[in-house]
Amino acid sequence: MAVAQMTLNLNLRDDAVLENFFSGKQNKQLLKILHAMAHGRGERFAYLWGNKGVGRTHLLQACCHVINQLKLPSFYLSLQDLLSLKPEILQDLESLQLVCLDDVDSIAGNAEWEEAFFGFLNRMHDAQRRLIVAGNLPPARLGIILPDIKSRLSQAMILQVNALTDDEKIEALRARAKARGLNLSKTVAEFLLRHCPRDMGSLFVALDKLDKASLAAQHKLTIPFVKSVLGL
Repeated sequence: MAVAQMTLNLNLRDDAVLENFFSGKQNKQLLKILHAMAHGRGERFAYLWGNKGVGRTHLLQACCHVINQLKLPSFYLSLQDLLSLKPEILQDLESLQLVCLDDVDSIAGNAEWEEAFFGFLNRMHDAQRRLIVAGNLPPARLGIILPDIKSRLSQAMILQVNALTDDEKIEALRARAKARGLNLSKTVAEFLLRHCPRDMGSLFVALDKLDKASLAAQHKLTIPFVKSVLGL
């Protein structure tokens, strides 16, 4: 578990918490379910899916933060970079209170990883541990070869992370800026939505860059300043 804990500490973002996840109207029930799971209640197995930038990674890491605050062991891992990982990393994780595996779509078609993942799912099930898996598509459309994995994943509580509406994205940007002490006007937020990639992950990256530049230059977030910093 020393390796698992080390990986967890390296991969969790400090700002990925349930409290600052802007759910919008469509994700409120999903947030309640994950909040209960992270506190050891409700569902034991959930599968999250949604397009890039909707917040799947944020939610998984936030659940691990909750467990850590309760002084219980958890583990977050993205399977996106298989070249730097070996399937053995999934061994013995069933001893943990919560495991969150991200980007499971990355193992589709990889026989070695699929076999290891299926064994991992069985061990987690037998140990009755809580597990949250995330991918970019519903289980039936992942391209997984092993039918047993599809069967296991279909037993999970399947939750779609829905994209925010444009108005909700603007509200989320302004709320994140306010939490950092930044004054982001609705006009500037609308400008970001028109000129930056529209997923929340990319928009928050742009906001991070503007936050640092604004602090360094002691400059308000005006449209000319935003254009200059982001090269728009």
